[in-house]
Amino acid sequence: MDNPPVVLITGALTGIGRAAAFAFARGKARIVVSGRRLDEGHELAGELRSLGAQAEFVQADVRFEDDMRNLVDGTIERFGRLDVAVNAAGTEGESAPVMEQTPERYAAVFDTNVLGTLLAMKHELRAMAPQGSGSIVNISSTMGARGAAAASLYVASKHAVEGLTKSAALEAAAFGVRVNAVAPGPVETPMLDRLTGTAERKASFLAGVPLKRAGTPDEIADAIVFVASEKSSFMTGEVLRVNGGRTAA
Repeated sequence: MDNPPVVLITGALTGIGRAAAFAFARGKARIVVSGRRLDEGHELAGELRSLGAQAEFVQADVRFEDDMRNLVDGTIERFGRLDVAVNAAGTEGESAPVMEQTPERYAAVFDTNVLGTLLAMKHELRAMAPQGSGSIVNISSTMGARGAAAASLYVASKHAVEGLTKSAALEAAAFGVRVNAVAPGPVETPMLDRLTGTAERKASFLAGVPLKRAGTPDEIADAIVFVASEKSSFMTGEVLRVNGGRTAA
């Protein structure tokens, strides 16, 4: 490939973001991975380079605009452009009924999931607009389209991510950039284990999935690569739900 795409991934150190980094690396993309933990980030970049990808790690926290500005500027400085951005940084927060929620818990979830997505897109679009091309993939959730008891803040944050995605897509279409979201159902990640708490509760939860299992991070990564690619070139402002049938009924 003469000009492999330049891909930026936030929240790349674990779970879906990490799987996406490897999926793009196998396609020989040039990759910038980002997260808060320095040692793990450099280790990940080394693993990606071992697959033949050009890869760099930039330490950044999506909650802070200076970090997002520097992350995007560093990507442009290193590779000269930005073709794909995957905004995978996220947190589930603490499970609790609405009557027990607090402003502090709200901020802990929304600062990462919503503000982080907004700031990331702001600077990614700043880089993509002059190019007249680019693809942004935000990570939502099955909970972006439904409710869940004791998960009001996480649910609300993912509804917000989908709203941001649609609004940004309408703006970005004017300069040739696509903005979509991938919304996973239950996926075998540490977040799923934290959300369910015990093996029994996890089994009960997965019994409600029509395919009777959790997805794998690689399955979600494959969907992200598709949505980011020219194979979905007429798709923008959409949410691709990859959830084993959870929202079919």
